[in-house]
Amino acid sequence: MNEREALRRLAADLPHAGDDAAVVDGTVITTDMLHERTDFPPGTTRYTAGWRAVGASLSDVAAMGADATAAVAVYADETFATDALDAFVTGAVDVCATVDAEYVGGDLDTHAEFTTATTAIGSVTDAGTVPRSGARPGDLLCVTGEWGRSAAALRLFEQSDAVDSADPAAGPSADPGSDPASAAVIERANDLFRFTPRVADGLALAKRATAMMDSSDGLARSLHQLAEASGVGFGLERDRLPVHPAVDDVADGPDDRFALAATFGEDFELVCTLPAEAFEAVREACPAGLTRVGRVVDIDGDGDGAPVTVDDEPLPDEGYTHG
Repeated sequence: MNEREALRRLAADLPHAGDDAAVVDGTVITTDMLHERTDFPPGTTRYTAGWRAVGASLSDVAAMGADATAAVAVYADETFATDALDAFVTGAVDVCATVDAEYVGGDLDTHAEFTTATTAIGSVTDAGTVPRSGARPGDLLCVTGEWGRSAAALRLFEQSDAVDSADPAAGPSADPGSDPASAAVIERANDLFRFTPRVADGLALAKRATAMMDSSDGLARSLHQLAEASGVGFGLERDRLPVHPAVDDVADGPDDRFALAATFGEDFELVCTLPAEAFEAVREACPAGLTRVGRVVDIDGDGDGAPVTVDDEPLPDEGYTHG
């Protein structure tokens, strides 16, 4: 099974599964696992890893329209280096602070590969939570923030490796030594890899959104997931997608620019649907910005039509997949 098939199988027997987080007695809870090999490219600092790992779970709380409360993490590595562990925890504390949540601890373990597992909890507000299954034909398709940030960071990490390879003594590490060019690239990549979880935006959207999820798997894949959950289709307008300026610095032309923004994933923005009459009021309440990028449409009754299109052409189900 791939990840999607595994999730479908589990959701059939687990009543709280299927959305970005589970909701139990007014509490939202979610958990994530990240590994050095697949999630933290060479050059990623432990501060960035702590921020990003805990931020990923806080993003799931945001996607439910809940208020973030607290987070914990498991930190596993070959050894417990003092500076690395301290930096990780500082990153975790700092990202929690951006959403008025608290980092309250976790667990330590040894492992052959740096690995972290994070859990975040939140509280359901009077607006309730927003599932993935409520999108209706005629709703507007909207996104928060700017897209492609993480893809641009990865390209920069790869560039820093290339710079470091010219000086074998430096190595592909987070400390490029005396090479100022590599230091600047790595610093920029780490900065882009740290994102603000959209908890405030999720709270604003919870009042009117009909469906919502975060974009950890990329926009294209998120739309296919929302389409499946809601039994609808989506018409995306390519030129409306807000792309992060850093993408223009690393993209190889317009098609690559769109691919980095729409299919790479791990930007941790929110993808949602709204009634048209609610858009302006909700947009003004979203601190990260809210952009209409398309519409919810009926699915072709005979099953021949593509569930997700961009400028009326099929948009494949491409994005990040575990395993």
